[in-house]
Amino acid sequence: MNLRPQRRPPVDINLAPLIDVVFLLLIFFMVSTTFKDEARLRVQLPQAQGEDIPAREPAMIRIVIDRAGRFFVDDREVSDTRTATLVRLLAERRGEDSAIPVLIQADAATPHQAVMTAMDAASQAGLTRLAFAATRSDGAAP
Repeated sequence: MNLRPQRRPPVDINLAPLIDVVFLLLIFFMVSTTFKDEARLRVQLPQAQGEDIPAREPAMIRIVIDRAGRFFVDDREVSDTRTATLVRLLAERRGEDSAIPVLIQADAATPHQAVMTAMDAASQAGLTRLAFAATRSDGAAP
């Protein structure tokens, strides 16, 4: 007669399936995540020396000109590049305030004609306060 009690084998938890599920969830969330940064217009501004813009910007009309010469007025694309269309949009955006400033953000590789078209359209719309956006060059002193 055997008086020793039979010991049960120790219980092991197999972690391999759990790790597989965690990695599958990680991959799912990485692939299905969208980033807000993709919706922004990407323009590479030219470099210049000057003073920084204050943190609180006044109300202004922003004209962005991308590398291909397409116009965006306050982040809305202009349907065509004719000056008359741009003048009409700027006049609508201006309303009664003729002193509202216009900020032109042109890509560094934008054709010069596109910048001149934006300036001409702003002038025809009665907007006389123009500013150009640029980035500070690396070696420049503040």
